Amino acid sequence: MALSFSGPESFFAADEEAWWSAVDKALKGAAREKLTSKTDDGLAIAPLYSNRTDVSARSLRPQRGDWIVSQRIDLADLTEANAQILEDLTGGASGLDLVVDGTGTAAGRGIRVSSADDFAALYKGVQPDLIETRLDAGAQSFQVLSLFFDYLKAEKLDPANVHVTVSHDPNVDKGTGDVSAAVKETAAKCISAGSLARFLTADGQVWHNAGASQAQELALVLASAVAHLRSLETTDLDPETWTDRISLTLVADADQFGTIAKARAMRKLWASVLKGAGLPQRPANLHMTTSRRMLTRRDPWVNLLRNTVASFAAGIGGADGVCVLPHTFAVGVPDAFARRLARNTQAMLLEESNLAKVMDPAAGSGAIEARTEQLCAAAWTLFQEIEAAGGLAAATQNGLVDQRISETKAKLEKDIARRKRPVTGVSEFPDLGEEPVSVLSAAVDTDGGWRYAEPFEALRNAADAHENATGAAPSIFLASLGSLAQFTARATWIANAFAAGGLKTTEAAVYGSVEEMAAAFKDSGAALACIVSSDAVYEAEAEAVAKALTAAGANHLYLAGKPGGQEEAYRAAGVGTFVYAGCDILELLRDAHGQLGLANVEAASDQEGRA
Repeated sequence: MALSFSGPESFFAADEEAWWSAVDKALKGAAREKLTSKTDDGLAIAPLYSNRTDVSARSLRPQRGDWIVSQRIDLADLTEANAQILEDLTGGASGLDLVVDGTGTAAGRGIRVSSADDFAALYKGVQPDLIETRLDAGAQSFQVLSLFFDYLKAEKLDPANVHVTVSHDPNVDKGTGDVSAAVKETAAKCISAGSLARFLTADGQVWHNAGASQAQELALVLASAVAHLRSLETTDLDPETWTDRISLTLVADADQFGTIAKARAMRKLWASVLKGAGLPQRPANLHMTTSRRMLTRRDPWVNLLRNTVASFAAGIGGADGVCVLPHTFAVGVPDAFARRLARNTQAMLLEESNLAKVMDPAAGSGAIEARTEQLCAAAWTLFQEIEAAGGLAAATQNGLVDQRISETKAKLEKDIARRKRPVTGVSEFPDLGEEPVSVLSAAVDTDGGWRYAEPFEALRNAADAHENATGAAPSIFLASLGSLAQFTARATWIANAFAAGGLKTTEAAVYGSVEEMAAAFKDSGAALACIVSSDAVYEAEAEAVAKALTAAGANHLYLAGKPGGQEEAYRAAGVGTFVYAGCDILELLRDAHGQLGLANVEAASDQEGRA
């Protein structure tokens, strides 16, 4: 029998008021505002949006077709880097992000090039006119671009046919000062070589890695791009071609709608700048790279999911090129398998999902259009503040930029500590029995970048160091009260919470008496215990159990759940800490480490980083 969707009871016949009516019943008198959340920029995200009919789809990428699949190359040895390049290109990459040793984004790794011959060795067997090359050599990027031109000349390749971008942003180099002289010299070299190189990039990575929000990243990239336009005034380039010499880089993270909206907002903001400057409207050259700060060292397989969401959002948002950091990037130098997965993430989106075949997939989406407009407004406001302060260099020097980012980072850190912003595989659903992943060499963090998972990973490191030194994992006894039905939910939740700090919990069990439980605690060898059950059971038994566990030698007692009106009584009986959703889990775990006498967590983290 065929199903009909045209009747009055049809899902498709329901209007917005009917939806809200059902919501009001579910809220049971609570305000509708309870369903509205906030972004890191304080922008409201409503629970429901209507489709937008006042917008139309447009071409986001200047050149229709697939976006460029970029692969990061950062091996020091030129022969090994060349082999990596050939494997990546054979495997489907269409662009290379060359990261030179010593740059801010190198993260303790990078290519060592100092001559045209080095480029010849690096590009042996490569046809540079068939791919895009992005060069990041930090403050030496303009010099390295000159070496690249020398290499092209030696190989008798026409620079006009080679797509090259200097991906380093000189405006993020503290102490660099005025770079207009270097820009003028580089522009002259490009003209002399006949190259159409984009030698100026406004890069959002450094701000994102420091803790910037989406609107802050947009504003700072825009401010840097405007500074580039001003520096181009000193060159002999035709003003109508200035925009062709600038590239914009944004970060794509696991906030799917936010990343899509950020990419679309960047194009709108850039168009506004060009209009205000009286320059021709040219589509922004937008490159996106997946977020470093969202990556984890613990359970790095989850990074595959994060990268998939991020690259999907970058493609939907209209990026011209996307670089996916391999899932093991935070662990160390990724091996061939990890790099293959990074390439294939994009290959599946392009070849199997055909994302690049749709002109503007997000057009008309009420949620994404609203988020885009909100980001544009918030970013433009901060951009104007930066300009009023004298531009990006002045705003950086007077502390405006650092202050805004520090405020955002502090809020993020608070949300992470309370698991309001959970890190799957680390602060939520950690796997204490995970196996190590394969990398070419361990990570050495030297770039000052920040990752969400770091504070929890430091605790895990300390717990592992303790187990390796003593042969026993730090553990907490679960004092489960009542029946399985009464304590299982909270026992599972609390075990997950303690595991985020590398602390194992004993298996919850049904005990026949308080004395039996106290004896089990003694036999466990644990120094800490956590009482686990329902609120009703707590009222009847928690005080007696707390006294018995204290008498049995427990150094500190936890209780899973909020105490309500019984807090004073429970504390008097010996309960020291209450663990509940929304509490500062990170601080609680640090205190538990202290109670157990574990090694300094920062020292353990530092030791692992040097391993």
